Amino acid sequence: MNSTLPPDLNPQHLPQHIAVIMDGNGRWATSRRLPRIAGHRQGAKTLKELLRCCKDWGISALTAYAFSTENWRRPTEEVDFLMLLFERLLRRELAQMHQEGVRISFIGDLSVLPKSLQAEIERSSAQTRNNQAIHFTVAVNYGSRNEIMRACRQVAELVQRGELTVEEVNESLVEKHLYTANTSEPDLLIRTSGEMRLSNFLLWQMAYTEMYFTDILWPDFNRAAFHQALLSYQGRDRRFGQVKASLSA
Repeated sequence: MNSTLPPDLNPQHLPQHIAVIMDGNGRWATSRRLPRIAGHRQGAKTLKELLRCCKDWGISALTAYAFSTENWRRPTEEVDFLMLLFERLLRRELAQMHQEGVRISFIGDLSVLPKSLQAEIERSSAQTRNNQAIHFTVAVNYGSRNEIMRACRQVAELVQRGELTVEEVNESLVEKHLYTANTSEPDLLIRTSGEMRLSNFLLWQMAYTEMYFTDILWPDFNRAAFHQALLSYQGRDRRFGQVKASLSA
């Protein structure tokens, strides 16, 4: 596959941080009369390819919504497979990702994940901590409302202990208590399979994120589809709540 940036994309106006909601693995498998887990397996390959594409094209951060707090309601067999898939992928792909300069982080309540998966998460995060080619964040057992509530509770405890006054509570303080502290906010969100909602993903962080929705199912989301998402992004006028200078006079 072509590793160079397509000529119709402006390298000066690429999103530096992309978030993805990888929807449609199950439908992709069902439409092919395959078990749902086959869709997840193919979806993992798509994510790996997208990560490499981001790195090749000069995008410095990718955050993927791998497993939400609501996903535990899925059939036990599917949940168990996903946990095993995460673990196997980390074990199998870590050396390659480390070699390619990928820094891996995980966000979410990791404490309830299988112990063996927690160990792999810890190992991969520690081993790649100083890598700088691209920052790859995986949201596992993640829910944004839960994250914001957790941050509020931590700030409230500081106030209660007298280490902080109410007047000192501001946005930047809350941000320091989110899972994504020290990470830039996403410039672009991509969601596949025709769904058009955030599904409790990065609600605080995506206040001014551009959103791109496509009917393509996640396992079919290739470089050509990603190229289209970036073209759409480059056609947007990001004002962050302001008006253009020429209009504000």
